[in-house]
Amino acid sequence: MHNRMMITGAGSGLGREIARRWAREGWHLALADVNEAGLEESLRLVREAGGDGFIRRCDVRDYSQLTALAQACDEQFGGIDIIVNNAGVASGGFFGELSLEDWDWQLSINLMGVVKGCKAFLPLLEKSRGRIVNISSMAALMQGPGMSNYNVAKAGVVALSESLLVELRQLGVKVHVVCPSFFQTNLLDSFRGPTPAMKEQVGRLLESSPISAAEIAEYIHAEMARDSFMILPHEMGRMAWAVKQKNPQAIYDEMAGMAEKMRSRNALS
Repeated sequence: MHNRMMITGAGSGLGREIARRWAREGWHLALADVNEAGLEESLRLVREAGGDGFIRRCDVRDYSQLTALAQACDEQFGGIDIIVNNAGVASGGFFGELSLEDWDWQLSINLMGVVKGCKAFLPLLEKSRGRIVNISSMAALMQGPGMSNYNVAKAGVVALSESLLVELRQLGVKVHVVCPSFFQTNLLDSFRGPTPAMKEQVGRLLESSPISAAEIAEYIHAEMARDSFMILPHEMGRMAWAVKQKNPQAIYDEMAGMAEKMRSRNALS
């Protein structure tokens, strides 16, 4: 059985769509999330699409829950071929407004949750010569204003993925990192920020996305087949990254301008 996949944050959004995409090829899926109702629905959709698997409540902040999940995959599937570290939460606020608790919360889920997922599953992946897929964000590459804790956590996921890419190549384990821009998702349900105006702004960014979670899952599938390391599903994201690689200052100036607008808008609200 070489079609076994584990996905965190599988109860909604991109995690659910990745599950559905691989289910169409009859994969066995271990679906994990803190939202059990969402997981039930995801498993129903997976079975409808032609896959199967099991669900498990799992908080990625708790390493013992992840090692138990890895053990469950070993027992039920006889191993694992792909892990997708997708669980994540959104947050925002200017640096001066963010509490240290905001930082801890963001880093514990969006960065350390990915570290713990990789660590818990690495022994199984070494056996199967499998793949790690870490879901980061364009925020990791662009560092937009008003979300420094999110930017840092997601940049950490890129650095972790780069580190694993070079360390695990000799072990036959492939690594991918995905940096979507904002897309239509319920990420905002988990949003933590000091001002309602900030949440509204992030909401506008999310709504303006021309690409759905299902389309992102499709793009990830195609790029993994090509063994691409860094996967940027949004055309605008690919263009922005190309600009930043050539001329970072142009991006910093644009972001500083955005920060100015956000500050004046927050002052009005």
